[in-house]
Amino acid sequence: MEVFVQVVDAGGFTRAAEAMQLPKATVSTLVQGLEQALDVKLLHRTTRQVSVTADGAAYYERCLRILSDVREAEESLSRNRANPSGRLRVDTTTGVANDILIPALHEFFHRYPDIRIDLGCSDRPVDLIEEGVDCAIRGGALPDSALIARRIGVIDFVTCATPEYLDKHGRPTHPRDLAAHRCINYFSSKTGKTYDWDFVRGDETIVMAAPACVAFNDATAYLSAGMRGLGLMQLASYAAEPMVASGQLEMVLADWGSAPLPVHIVYPQNRHLSAKVRVFVEWVADLFQSQPRLQLKKP
Repeated sequence: MEVFVQVVDAGGFTRAAEAMQLPKATVSTLVQGLEQALDVKLLHRTTRQVSVTADGAAYYERCLRILSDVREAEESLSRNRANPSGRLRVDTTTGVANDILIPALHEFFHRYPDIRIDLGCSDRPVDLIEEGVDCAIRGGALPDSALIARRIGVIDFVTCATPEYLDKHGRPTHPRDLAAHRCINYFSSKTGKTYDWDFVRGDETIVMAAPACVAFNDATAYLSAGMRGLGLMQLASYAAEPMVASGQLEMVLADWGSAPLPVHIVYPQNRHLSAKVRVFVEWVADLFQSQPRLQLKKP
Protein backbone atom coordinates (compact mmCIF):
# COMPACT_ATOMS: atom_id res chain seq x y z
CA MET A 1 0.00 0.00 0.00
CA GLU A 2 2.79 2.43 0.88
CA VAL A 3 4.54 1.80 -2.43
CA PHE A 4 1.29 2.19 -4.40
CA VAL A 5 0.50 5.49 -2.66
CA GLN A 6 4.01 6.74 -3.36
CA VAL A 7 3.72 5.85 -7.07
CA VAL A 8 0.43 7.77 -7.32
CA ASP A 9 1.83 10.78 -5.41
CA ALA A 10 5.03 10.84 -7.47
CA GLY A 11 3.28 10.25 -10.78
CA GLY A 12 5.56 7.40 -11.81
CA PHE A 13 7.65 4.41 -10.79
CA THR A 14 11.04 6.08 -11.21
CA ARG A 15 10.36 9.04 -8.92
CA ALA A 16 8.60 6.78 -6.40
CA ALA A 17 11.61 4.46 -6.34
CA GLU A 18 13.95 7.41 -5.80
CA ALA A 19 11.80 8.79 -2.98
CA MET A 20 11.62 5.41 -1.22
CA GLN A 21 15.25 4.55 -2.01
CA LEU A 22 14.21 1.26 -3.61
CA PRO A 23 15.11 -0.28 -6.98
CA LYS A 24 12.57 0.62 -9.66
CA ALA A 25 12.08 -3.08 -10.41
CA THR A 26 11.13 -3.72 -6.78
CA VAL A 27 8.55 -0.92 -6.84
CA SER A 28 7.05 -2.24 -10.07
CA THR A 29 6.96 -5.82 -8.77
CA LEU A 30 5.25 -4.80 -5.52
CA VAL A 31 2.51 -2.87 -7.35
CA GLN A 32 1.98 -5.74 -9.80
CA GLY A 33 1.71 -8.14 -6.87
CA LEU A 34 -0.87 -5.85 -5.27
CA GLU A 35 -2.92 -5.77 -8.47
CA GLN A 36 -2.77 -9.57 -8.74
CA ALA A 37 -3.82 -10.02 -5.13
CA LEU A 38 -6.76 -7.64 -5.60
CA ASP A 39 -7.52 -8.95 -9.11
CA VAL A 40 -7.98 -5.36 -10.33
CA LYS A 41 -5.97 -2.91 -12.43
CA LEU A 42 -4.86 0.04 -10.29
CA LEU A 43 -2.67 1.93 -12.75
CA HIS A 44 -2.60 2.69 -16.46
CA ARG A 45 0.98 2.38 -17.71
CA THR A 46 2.36 3.83 -20.94
CA THR A 47 5.89 4.59 -22.07
CA ARG A 48 5.34 8.24 -21.18
CA GLN A 49 3.27 8.28 -18.02
CA VAL A 50 1.51 6.40 -15.26
CA SER A 51 -2.07 7.33 -14.38
CA VAL A 52 -4.49 5.92 -11.85
CA THR A 53 -7.59 3.96 -12.87
CA ALA A 54 -11.03 4.61 -11.40
CA ASP A 55 -10.61 1.58 -9.13
CA GLY A 56 -7.09 2.71 -8.33
CA ALA A 57 -8.28 6.20 -7.32
CA ALA A 58 -10.85 4.75 -4.93
CA TYR A 59 -8.29 2.32 -3.51
CA TYR A 60 -5.75 5.15 -3.14
CA GLU A 61 -8.12 7.13 -0.87
CA ARG A 62 -8.75 4.04 1.26
CA CYS A 63 -5.01 3.37 1.47
CA LEU A 64 -4.38 6.91 2.73
CA ARG A 65 -6.83 6.40 5.59
CA ILE A 66 -5.56 2.90 6.42
CA LEU A 67 -1.91 3.95 6.45
CA SER A 68 -2.79 6.99 8.54
CA ASP A 69 -4.55 4.73 11.07
CA VAL A 70 -1.51 2.44 11.18
CA ARG A 71 0.84 5.36 11.82
CA GLU A 72 -1.42 6.75 14.52
CA ALA A 73 -1.61 3.33 16.22
CA GLU A 74 2.17 3.11 16.21
CA GLU A 75 2.56 6.65 17.50
CA SER A 76 0.09 6.03 20.34
CA LEU A 77 2.31 3.20 21.61
CA SER A 78 5.68 4.74 20.82
CA ARG A 79 7.99 5.81 23.60
CA ASN A 80 9.21 8.57 21.30
CA ARG A 81 6.00 10.60 21.30
CA ALA A 82 7.97 13.66 22.45
CA ASN A 83 9.55 13.67 18.97
CA PRO A 84 6.62 13.17 16.57
CA SER A 85 7.43 12.37 12.98
CA GLY A 86 5.88 11.57 9.64
CA ARG A 87 3.82 13.21 6.93
CA LEU A 88 1.22 15.76 8.04
CA ARG A 89 -1.39 16.89 5.51
CA VAL A 90 -2.77 20.36 6.28
CA ASP A 91 -5.20 22.48 4.28
CA THR A 92 -5.84 26.22 4.53
CA THR A 93 -6.60 29.29 2.42
CA THR A 94 -3.91 30.92 0.34
CA GLY A 95 -4.14 34.08 2.46
CA VAL A 96 -3.57 32.30 5.78
CA ALA A 97 -0.80 30.20 4.24
CA ASN A 98 1.09 33.15 2.73
CA ASP A 99 0.62 35.68 5.52
CA ILE A 100 0.56 33.60 8.72
CA LEU A 101 1.80 30.01 8.38
CA ILE A 102 4.68 30.15 5.91
CA PRO A 103 6.54 33.04 7.63
CA ALA A 104 6.55 31.02 10.88
CA LEU A 105 7.10 27.47 9.58
CA HIS A 106 10.85 27.63 10.20
CA GLU A 107 10.05 27.77 13.92
CA PHE A 108 7.81 24.70 13.67
CA PHE A 109 10.47 22.71 11.82
CA HIS A 110 13.11 23.76 14.33
CA ARG A 111 10.90 22.36 17.08
CA TYR A 112 9.72 19.26 15.18
CA PRO A 113 12.36 18.45 12.53
CA ASP A 114 11.00 14.96 11.80
CA ILE A 115 7.55 16.14 10.64
CA ARG A 116 6.99 16.73 6.92
CA ILE A 117 4.09 19.04 6.06
CA ASP A 118 2.09 18.81 2.84
CA LEU A 119 0.31 22.17 2.86
CA GLY A 120 -2.71 22.42 0.58
CA CYS A 121 -3.34 26.08 -0.27
CA SER A 122 -6.69 26.89 -1.84
CA ASP A 123 -9.98 28.47 -0.90
CA ARG A 124 -11.85 25.29 -1.81
CA PRO A 125 -13.29 23.56 1.27
CA VAL A 126 -11.83 20.06 1.34
CA ASP A 127 -13.39 16.88 2.71
CA LEU A 128 -10.84 15.86 5.34
CA ILE A 129 -12.05 12.28 5.59
CA GLU A 130 -12.37 11.55 1.88
CA GLU A 131 -9.16 13.37 0.89
CA GLY A 132 -6.98 12.07 3.71
CA VAL A 133 -6.24 15.50 5.20
CA ASP A 134 -5.14 15.52 8.84
CA CYS A 135 -6.36 19.01 9.75
CA ALA A 136 -7.52 22.27 8.19
CA ILE A 137 -7.65 25.93 9.17
CA ARG A 138 -11.00 27.46 8.25
CA GLY A 139 -12.60 30.86 8.59
CA GLY A 140 -16.29 31.59 9.07
CA ALA A 141 -19.17 29.60 10.47
CA LEU A 142 -18.66 25.84 10.39
CA PRO A 143 -21.27 23.40 9.09
CA ASP A 144 -22.39 20.59 11.35
CA SER A 145 -20.01 17.68 10.89
CA ALA A 146 -18.19 14.89 12.67
CA LEU A 147 -15.05 17.03 12.81
CA ILE A 148 -13.61 18.42 16.01
CA ALA A 149 -13.25 22.21 15.78
CA ARG A 150 -11.07 24.39 17.97
CA ARG A 151 -11.48 28.14 17.69
CA ILE A 152 -8.02 29.70 17.53
CA GLY A 153 -8.58 33.32 16.56
CA VAL A 154 -10.48 35.95 14.62
CA ILE A 155 -9.85 37.99 11.50
CA ASP A 156 -11.03 41.59 11.18
CA PHE A 157 -11.49 43.23 7.79
CA VAL A 158 -10.91 46.79 6.60
CA THR A 159 -11.98 48.55 3.41
CA CYS A 160 -9.14 49.88 1.30
CA ALA A 161 -7.86 50.69 -2.19
CA THR A 162 -4.79 52.10 -3.86
CA PRO A 163 -4.26 55.88 -3.52
CA GLU A 164 -4.37 56.11 -7.32
CA TYR A 165 -7.86 54.58 -7.44
CA LEU A 166 -9.12 56.87 -4.68
CA ASP A 167 -7.60 59.98 -6.27
CA LYS A 168 -9.49 59.13 -9.46
CA HIS A 169 -12.83 57.96 -8.04
CA GLY A 170 -13.04 59.74 -4.68
CA ARG A 171 -13.03 58.54 -1.09
CA PRO A 172 -16.29 57.13 0.29
CA THR A 173 -17.35 58.40 3.72
CA HIS A 174 -20.38 56.12 4.19
CA PRO A 175 -21.15 52.57 2.98
CA ARG A 176 -23.96 53.94 0.79
CA ASP A 177 -21.29 55.83 -1.19
CA LEU A 178 -20.08 52.48 -2.56
CA ALA A 179 -22.92 52.59 -5.10
CA ALA A 180 -20.80 55.08 -7.07
CA HIS A 181 -17.63 52.96 -6.85
CA ARG A 182 -16.06 49.88 -8.40
CA CYS A 183 -15.60 47.04 -5.92
CA ILE A 184 -13.72 43.75 -6.02
CA ASN A 185 -15.81 40.86 -4.77
CA TYR A 186 -15.16 37.35 -3.51
CA PHE A 187 -17.27 34.31 -4.30
CA SER A 188 -17.48 30.85 -2.74
CA SER A 189 -15.58 28.08 -4.50
CA LYS A 190 -18.22 25.63 -3.29
CA THR A 191 -21.50 27.43 -4.01
CA GLY A 192 -20.50 30.21 -6.42
CA LYS A 193 -22.32 32.71 -4.16
CA THR A 194 -20.78 36.17 -3.90
CA TYR A 195 -20.18 37.27 -0.32
CA ASP A 196 -21.86 40.42 0.98
CA TRP A 197 -19.90 43.26 2.58
CA ASP A 198 -20.80 44.15 6.16
CA PHE A 199 -20.18 47.32 8.14
CA VAL A 200 -20.64 47.94 11.86
CA ARG A 201 -20.55 51.29 13.69
CA GLY A 202 -21.87 51.37 17.22
CA ASP A 203 -25.36 49.87 17.14
CA GLU A 204 -25.68 50.31 13.39
CA THR A 205 -25.07 47.36 11.05
CA ILE A 206 -25.20 47.45 7.26
CA VAL A 207 -24.99 44.31 5.11
CA MET A 208 -24.90 44.94 1.38
CA ALA A 209 -24.01 43.48 -1.98
CA ALA A 210 -21.10 45.62 -3.12
CA PRO A 211 -21.22 46.76 -6.77
CA ALA A 212 -18.53 44.60 -8.34
CA CYS A 213 -16.45 45.02 -11.46
CA VAL A 214 -14.80 41.63 -10.91
CA ALA A 215 -15.01 38.73 -8.45
CA PHE A 216 -12.52 36.04 -7.44
CA ASN A 217 -12.43 32.83 -5.42
CA ASP A 218 -8.73 33.05 -4.56
CA ALA A 219 -7.15 35.41 -2.02
CA THR A 220 -3.95 35.95 -4.00
CA ALA A 221 -5.82 36.95 -7.17
CA TYR A 222 -8.18 39.12 -5.11
CA LEU A 223 -5.29 41.07 -3.60
CA SER A 224 -3.50 41.34 -6.94
CA ALA A 225 -6.58 42.95 -8.51
CA GLY A 226 -6.83 45.45 -5.66
CA MET A 227 -3.15 46.35 -5.89
CA ARG A 228 -3.64 47.00 -9.61
CA GLY A 229 -6.20 49.66 -8.74
CA LEU A 230 -9.24 47.83 -10.08
CA GLY A 231 -11.42 48.91 -7.18
CA LEU A 232 -12.16 48.92 -3.47
CA MET A 233 -11.63 45.69 -1.53
CA GLN A 234 -12.20 44.34 1.96
CA LEU A 235 -8.92 42.95 3.22
CA ALA A 236 -7.90 41.22 6.45
CA SER A 237 -6.51 43.91 8.75
CA TYR A 238 -3.30 41.99 9.46
CA ALA A 239 -2.58 41.84 5.70
CA ALA A 240 -3.62 45.42 4.96
CA GLU A 241 -1.69 47.22 7.70
CA PRO A 242 1.86 46.79 6.27
CA MET A 243 0.69 47.97 2.85
CA VAL A 244 -1.15 50.93 4.37
CA ALA A 245 1.98 51.84 6.33
CA SER A 246 4.09 51.71 3.14
CA GLY A 247 1.61 53.86 1.20
CA GLN A 248 0.63 51.12 -1.26
CA LEU A 249 -2.94 51.08 0.07
CA GLU A 250 -5.19 53.57 1.82
CA MET A 251 -7.97 52.72 4.26
CA VAL A 252 -11.43 54.23 3.84
CA LEU A 253 -14.53 54.08 6.03
CA ALA A 254 -12.18 53.75 9.01
CA ASP A 255 -14.98 54.53 11.46
CA TRP A 256 -16.88 51.48 10.18
CA GLY A 257 -15.70 48.06 11.31
CA SER A 258 -16.75 44.57 10.23
CA ALA A 259 -18.03 41.55 12.08
CA PRO A 260 -14.93 39.54 13.12
CA LEU A 261 -14.54 36.28 11.20
CA PRO A 262 -13.95 33.32 13.55
CA VAL A 263 -11.06 31.03 12.66
CA HIS A 264 -11.00 27.33 13.61
CA ILE A 265 -8.64 24.44 13.18
CA VAL A 266 -10.59 21.25 12.46
CA TYR A 267 -9.58 17.61 12.42
CA PRO A 268 -11.33 14.21 12.28
CA GLN A 269 -12.68 12.74 15.48
CA ASN A 270 -10.27 9.90 16.30
CA ARG A 271 -10.04 8.21 19.64
CA HIS A 272 -6.27 8.57 19.57
CA LEU A 273 -5.21 11.91 18.13
CA SER A 274 -1.79 11.42 16.58
CA ALA A 275 1.15 13.22 18.14
CA LYS A 276 1.99 15.09 14.95
CA VAL A 277 -1.56 16.51 14.64
CA ARG A 278 -1.63 17.36 18.34
CA VAL A 279 1.60 19.37 18.27
CA PHE A 280 0.60 21.17 15.05
CA VAL A 281 -2.80 22.15 16.48
CA GLU A 282 -1.13 23.55 19.61
CA TRP A 283 1.51 25.36 17.57
CA VAL A 284 -1.08 27.02 15.29
CA ALA A 285 -3.20 28.06 18.28
CA ASP A 286 -0.13 29.65 19.91
CA LEU A 287 0.81 31.31 16.61
CA PHE A 288 -2.56 33.04 16.32
CA GLN A 289 -2.51 34.11 19.96
CA SER A 290 0.97 35.63 19.53
CA GLN A 291 -0.38 38.13 16.99
CA PRO A 292 -2.62 40.86 18.46
CA ARG A 293 -4.69 41.26 15.29
CA LEU A 294 -5.63 37.55 15.34
CA GLN A 295 -6.22 37.01 19.03
CA LEU A 296 -9.45 35.77 20.47
CA LYS A 297 -11.09 38.57 22.40
CA LYS A 298 -11.18 37.97 26.15
CA PRO A 299 -14.66 37.98 27.67
